[in-house]
Amino acid sequence: MDTLFLLALATVIVVLVFDYTNGFHDAANIVATVIASRAMTPVQAVIVVGVFEFLGPLLGGTAVANTIGKFVELGGILPLLSLAMLLCGLIGAIVWNLGTWYFGIPSSSSHALVGGLIGAVVVGVGVDHVVWGFHELASGRLTGIVKVLAALILSPLIGFWVGFAIHRILSVLLRAATPAANRHLRFAQFFTAAGLAFAHGANDAQKSMGILTLVLLLGGFISHFAVPFWVMLACATAMTLGILSGGWRIVRTLGFAIYRVRPIHALGSQLTSGLVIMSASLGGAPVSTTHIVATSIMGIGASERPRAVRWAKAKDIATTWLITIPGAALVAILAYALVNLFLGAKP
Repeated sequence: MDTLFLLALATVIVVLVFDYTNGFHDAANIVATVIASRAMTPVQAVIVVGVFEFLGPLLGGTAVANTIGKFVELGGILPLLSLAMLLCGLIGAIVWNLGTWYFGIPSSSSHALVGGLIGAVVVGVGVDHVVWGFHELASGRLTGIVKVLAALILSPLIGFWVGFAIHRILSVLLRAATPAANRHLRFAQFFTAAGLAFAHGANDAQKSMGILTLVLLLGGFISHFAVPFWVMLACATAMTLGILSGGWRIVRTLGFAIYRVRPIHALGSQLTSGLVIMSASLGGAPVSTTHIVATSIMGIGASERPRAVRWAKAKDIATTWLITIPGAALVAILAYALVNLFLGAKP
């Protein structure tokens, strides 16, 4: 087997490993409020989430995959060099995911992926091969990194205010309810958690689908950028296996450390997050489930009792968000330097 095939195979494997780490890293985002509100046991939550997480990438379209697969321009670059940069970018994202998971920090896998790829491409072939999108923005068009960053920055703000509004609506609707209503609120979470899992799969797994399709294109295995069905199936499977593994370290942060979550808060957070993420998926905007779930909880808490929100913890999370892209980029650059050192020259 030639070097190009082996490098492409290695990159495909690493894409799926990233997808897996994304799954177990983000598992807590989906199940945290369900478990914190005692709507489901961890086993029930993982089963419900796992099923709908698998269906999301298969039925959610490929709009996000198209966005992610086209924010770097590697056409005309030697295939070996292109694949090496993708590989190093993915390593940067994976290392960052594992590190933040280990310390229980709900950082963004999406930010890590974008940062890793930017770092590897910039150090490998220069800034001109990243589709920044500033020129297109002046023409009123969102594309490239500008579109990715706009989605990642605006979606948490939208999550906060939608969560704020939904909690106010739920509070009005349930103002005369007795404590027995909590049983119905917990039951409703079987549907909202399933919707959130579907939306997460439709958005996050598509990011890996886009990168994997780009690997096939740069390696010359397909003639144009179109996501094959087996790629959808492989990414859906890897993401679901990651979800089933569970990132329980982060559950404590999202479910307990930001605001005391009760059934009404959990339902509102899941409904908010599912709506925002699914809307973004249909528009081809890659967003961070971590960001949206966390800010929806903050918005709900601010709607009810602003002083009870642990804003210090929110500040810690926000700091992690800010350093994720440069942090993952730095890891990718180091990985690229090691590849060059190992090979003795550029790939």
